[in-house]
Amino acid sequence: MASSLAIPASEYQGNIFKRTLQLLPGLLLLFAVGWTGKFLEQLIGHYGKAHHLTLPNIEYVLWAILIGLVISNTIGIPAAFRPGLATYEFWLKAGIVLLGSRFVLGDVLKLGGVSLMLVAIEITVSLLFMTALGKAFGLSPKLTDLLAIGSSICGVSAIIAAQGAIDADEEESSYAIAAILSLGAVALFTFPLIGHALGMSDTSYGIWAGLGVDNTAEATAAGALFSDTAGKVAVLAKTARNAMIGFVVLGYALHWARKQHHPEIANKAAFLWQKFPKFVLGFLLISGLATVRVFNPVQLSSLANLSRWAFLLTFAGVGLRTNISELRKQGVRPFLVGAVGELIIAGLTLVLVLGSSRFIR
Repeated sequence: MASSLAIPASEYQGNIFKRTLQLLPGLLLLFAVGWTGKFLEQLIGHYGKAHHLTLPNIEYVLWAILIGLVISNTIGIPAAFRPGLATYEFWLKAGIVLLGSRFVLGDVLKLGGVSLMLVAIEITVSLLFMTALGKAFGLSPKLTDLLAIGSSICGVSAIIAAQGAIDADEEESSYAIAAILSLGAVALFTFPLIGHALGMSDTSYGIWAGLGVDNTAEATAAGALFSDTAGKVAVLAKTARNAMIGFVVLGYALHWARKQHHPEIANKAAFLWQKFPKFVLGFLLISGLATVRVFNPVQLSSLANLSRWAFLLTFAGVGLRTNISELRKQGVRPFLVGAVGELIIAGLTLVLVLGSSRFIR
């Protein structure tokens, strides 16, 4: 009986082959855009050195996003490329896991106390402020909650997780995602400029980027655009926010279950595990192994390079999946709520980070 239910090996292999072919065009496009961004960064750097010119250091992160934006908003993305492009979130998570090789837990613990305090403040203020703002602008309760959850935790991932938990409509989810993505794109350009203008240290700026930018990809990019060290710190601070997703989504799920007279969630621990971002555990595992020196220097260097390549594909995907005309169709009010809220939250977190700078190395 068991053998009759088993999937034949040939059929299983055929499905894998078919799936690989579906992903291949988009993956090749991600690689091409990312590699072009890296090539342009190096080309401009070599040209400046060869001709003794001081040229702006535009890192591959921004080049990859800009190239992707141009492609997606001019010639567009054919349907055959979309499955492969959708893997950019996988590369983001893989990059963060591999980035653990560049952190020893001692460094994490040095940042932990201050970071966790600031994360708690950011999450609390964001949830309360965005909820009040959504009500003031007359948004629907569920759209308001999606914007609040997205702005306080981890952008698109939190919105997607919360959508099913509170039974929100696809349209409401799309509005919230569009607002978060468009504001994240603005942060890529403004955060590094503000950080340099204020003379922030790599660590202080990285914590601010991790707290003030919602989507993980944009937060990582905003940090990397300032410096490599700031990029690593931004991932660390953002990971601390991401780790709270299960608890926040559970709270909202229970609230809407009571409000709509749905049955209570039977197994809260299972719900938390389902919603918890597993890549956070992978990051901590790799960081722990690096701390106890399981990896030799060559292996650590290889893992770090793999992390950079994963981020390269991620940033290319951010640009290629951002359609400016579609964002404009999502309406004005959700964007205004997001814009006002993000501006206030970014300003507040900046003040908090600057005020805590004496405790941040």
